[in-house]
Parts: sequence; C-alpha cells; structure tokens
Amino acid sequence: MGKWWSAAGTAAWVAVGTAAGALGAWQLASADSGGAAHSRPLDEGAVRRALADTPASPSATPSHGASSPPSPPSPSPSRTHSAKPTQQPPHRSAERSTVRFTGGTATVECRPDGTVYLISWSPADGYHIDDDVTRGPSPTAHLEAEANDDDEHPDLTYEIHCTPTGPRARAVPEPDD
Repeated sequence: MGKWWSAAGTAAWVAVGTAAGALGAWQLASADSGGAAHSRPLDEGAVRRALADTPASPSATPSHGASSPPSPPSPSPSRTHSAKPTQQPPHRSAERSTVRFTGGTATVECRPDGTVYLISWSPADGYHIDDDVTRGPSPTAHLEAEANDDDEHPDLTYEIHCTPTGPRARAVPEPDD
C-alpha cells in the first residue's frame, strides 16, 4: 500500500505543477505589453482629424474604367529656362530614434518641419505611463511617468522635442495645485 500512496502523491504533485505552469504561461501570454489596455478609443472627431493629418498616397485614388498607361508630361509653354539651374533643398525624411528618461523610453519621429511625433513609449520598471499623452505632431510632445507606489515618488512629466542632434526629453516641473 505504501507504493500506491507514493505513486498517487507523485502524480498529484506533477498535476499541480503542470496546472501552475499552464496558468503562468496563460497569464504571461495575455499580459499587457506596452499600455494597450490603457489606451482610449478614438471618438469620431479624433478619427477625422487623424485621417486628415495622414497624407494620401497616389495609389489611394481609385481608377474607374479601363486603365491606360500614363502619358508623359507635356512641356509647359509658360516655363522659362534660365541659364543657372535652380537648386532645390535636399528632401529630408522623418528620422526615428529612441529617447530615454527616468520613467521609461519613447520611440520618437523627428519630422522635417521640426515637429515631433511619439510613435510608442514604454515605462521603466516601477513606473507606468499616464493616459493623457500628447503624441503630436507638434513642436513638443508630453507624457507623464507615474511611479507604481504613488506615495513614495513624485510623478515625472516630460516634454520631448526635436533638436538638430536628435530628440531630447526634458523634465517639466509639476504645477502646484
């Protein structure tokens, strides 16, 4: 009878260990990685503004009827040719980089017009990013990193802007309430 109890006890421990491992794997797989559970849905006005800010691609326009190959551009009679060709400024594309700050990191896009756009952000251990993030595009973007133990550490508000050398995060003092 002792062997039977030993085998039953071992089987019970294996079953409990397997169940605990499966539960842990399920929790890890369903964990929020990046604040998706904290994002707010867009209202109709915000969707319209976001769509208006997005440049339309040439392939986005539908073509009706039979397609014909594009005709080459015809020379414009109003053009005058000068002896000295005009130089166009070099086209700069938006540059993405990561900026680090005490409360976490952010992936930032510095656009050619000098505006900044927050692509994504991630809190550091012991912090979470508050919901009221100002992503841009604008001259500055704002986010607030809050300590998980709110009583011991103050909230850290950051202003992120683009400089000629790349994005910079600057701590902004909290206004007194």
